[in-house]
Amino acid sequence: MMSALNTGHEGGASTLHANAIADVPSRFEALGALAGLPADAVHAQLASAISVVIHLARHDGRRTVREIGVVRRERGERLAEVVPALGPGGTRTPGWAVLDQLLGGR
Repeated sequence: MMSALNTGHEGGASTLHANAIADVPSRFEALGALAGLPADAVHAQLASAISVVIHLARHDGRRTVREIGVVRRERGERLAEVVPALGPGGTRTPGWAVLDQLLGGR
């Protein structure tokens, strides 16, 4: 999946099973380790491939958006963390300004 997202085209989507958006980097690290990739290689690919994470949850038998987060990078283009941007009920959280900019806001 990370190779496909790093082919130079705009946009893409995939499913990753994690308990929360904050768990996404460590979940990718674990999956990368199973594939024999070092953590730095996983983070380098993630930093260039992923900008937004959408966390879905089941509610009354339906899937709903629980939280949306944006990727924060460290120096060297390493993925540092996923910062919440929109919480339950559309509550704006610390990453909102970055998400708004990604969506073309002013």
